[in-house]
Amino acid sequence: MRLAIIGAGSMAGEHAKHFGRLPGVEVVAVCDMDGDRAHAFAERHGIPEAYADLGAMLARDDIQAVSNATPDGVHKATSLAAIAAGKHILCEKPLATNEADAREMAVAAQQAGVINMINLSYRDAPAIQHARELVASGALGRVMHVDASYRQSWLVSHAWGRWDQDSQWLWRLSEGHGSKGVLGDVGVHILDFASFPVGDITKVNCRLKCFDKAPGNRIDDYVLDANDSALMQVEFAGGALGTVQATRWATGHHNALTLSVHGDQGALRVDLDAARDKLQVCLGEDVHPARWTTLEAPATPSIYQRFVDSIASGHNDQPDFARGAALQKVLDACFLSHAEDRSQALAGGEVAEPVTA
Repeated sequence: MRLAIIGAGSMAGEHAKHFGRLPGVEVVAVCDMDGDRAHAFAERHGIPEAYADLGAMLARDDIQAVSNATPDGVHKATSLAAIAAGKHILCEKPLATNEADAREMAVAAQQAGVINMINLSYRDAPAIQHARELVASGALGRVMHVDASYRQSWLVSHAWGRWDQDSQWLWRLSEGHGSKGVLGDVGVHILDFASFPVGDITKVNCRLKCFDKAPGNRIDDYVLDANDSALMQVEFAGGALGTVQATRWATGHHNALTLSVHGDQGALRVDLDAARDKLQVCLGEDVHPARWTTLEAPATPSIYQRFVDSIASGHNDQPDFARGAALQKVLDACFLSHAEDRSQALAGGEVAEPVTA
């Protein structure tokens, strides 16, 4: 299979690396609106052709599929162009910047009959796949409560580079550069991480915050106005309540995803910082002493492999564009909930009088 990459940023590099390792897959072209960047990327990853014109690359009949690793704000235009050219497509998350655009993309892909998937890469973790199987089997009984978190610290730590000097981070902090903040960038991951094992989210209440990070909250032409912390209260289709959070201010965590699912007969915990192929469970008689044991989850193929296998079989694996649109619906509801803020401010400074009998 001959595949092309749209975009030449850091995530595009991950796509090139993963697809380049798969037998039977040849990455033959890359396109970026910055032609010099595209050529440098091609040379770095051993890709034969580089383009600055997306239409010219998509016109090639020998390319069967594309991997879209562009910034969020251009996912729709670039993906629709690829779909119109009849290319199978794997798109970075979030699928779009609003539900209407995401639905349009999902419908277009379905009508064109192309394999379409969204890169919710944490589904690659065997632990979350096994967690889904345990919940579906009824091992936890009725799910009652869920906690999920995605913690990053690149606004604090230099381990990922200097966010205040590098465009690959600065654009993620600026709505004017197409960013939906931490909610759109990694919130989509943790919402999928929580609902993939448990079931669809049907209600949400959300609080977002953008903290001051620079004088005037601006660096060059980047206005730093995108949210960098998100707190969500959710309800799932089965009735369970949950808390979901995402932040770039989690000092001490580089890139940490955790999930706890509590049912009336058992519970499970996933911590990808600890292990991607292990999870903890509290089941059966262990519920009473609150005793936890560790399970090893069987290996699962990466989304890159599942995308290629879907093209070979003609069966569209998950997560597809329809799933991306469903998650975008939750994200849109989060932004609306925040805009209609109904939190109650508490008066400060007073000390309550002690209650006497």
